[in-house]
Amino acid sequence: MPSTELPETRTAAAPPATRSRTVRVADGERLRSVTLPGLTLTVRCRPGDRPGLPPALYVHGLGGSSQNWSALMPLLADVVDGEAVDLPGFGASPPPDDGNYSVTGHARAVIRFLDAAGRGPVHLFGNSLGGAIVTRVAAVRPDLVRTLTLVSPALPELRAQRTAWPTALLALPGIAPLFARLTKDWTPEQRVRGVMALCYGDPGRVTDEGFQHAVEEMERRLELPYFWDAMARSSRGIVDAYTLGGQHGLWRQAERVLAPTLLVYGARDQLVSFRMARRAAAAFRGSRLLTLPDAGHVAMMEYPETVAAAVRELIADAAHAAPAAEGGS
Repeated sequence: MPSTELPETRTAAAPPATRSRTVRVADGERLRSVTLPGLTLTVRCRPGDRPGLPPALYVHGLGGSSQNWSALMPLLADVVDGEAVDLPGFGASPPPDDGNYSVTGHARAVIRFLDAAGRGPVHLFGNSLGGAIVTRVAAVRPDLVRTLTLVSPALPELRAQRTAWPTALLALPGIAPLFARLTKDWTPEQRVRGVMALCYGDPGRVTDEGFQHAVEEMERRLELPYFWDAMARSSRGIVDAYTLGGQHGLWRQAERVLAPTLLVYGARDQLVSFRMARRAAAAFRGSRLLTLPDAGHVAMMEYPETVAAAVRELIADAAHAAPAAEGGS
């Protein structure tokens, strides 16, 4: 049932003074903070080019933030009114009061935000962990979703790639503190290069400016006392979601999704196997598939123009189909 919670919202053209030194806000973006009982979310807003455009919500992956969508959002600003959320414990959002970092917990946060804001139904986007989260949202609350775009969604794999094993190991008790100690002497630059080597099909596509922005964000995150806890608990949440069966299993929920769906997979993805593209295309009914031979795990950051073009087609076709469905009912 829709929630009656009303968000307390602080909105500004730029982030508050305490954040402006640490959280990057691109031209045309603004941050707002939404407070719900037990939950505070930072939301990155990219308003549409004109009033009345349908809303969109973007959900990042493990270790990411709303900044992961900053390359794609302006390319779609003429067709949607965009917002990207920092999941609890990530970006500029503090941890949830209940410490729930499960896929269901994150999905519940997204649903509560959409219900409270009254923005649904939205064009919903998710990458990696965010893809698993929004799949669950679309399955249990179809009234909140116009279309669904999944970029390398973290859906259960029987044989994960070896390059994805370190992420899964974070879910084990004691591993995150151990890894934090083992890497305490790593510089932010070294950490960012490692992340980019893992997530990008070609890290060389990252500009010097983009690399510096990533280093500054890494420096900020490492100062957060809950950084490793949020990573470990969210990793555990993914592993736990992979083991769920029956109607709560992610693949079963994918089959329940009614919204028109776009699937985006990179052939150089080291975290989500490219071979999963075919299974996902079969699971999401009537879905369309975009495969990018040179992309890695974050195609919306590597090839935002190509992804935006595919999203435009999805939105346009969904808009044309909606009146026809209403006329036939």
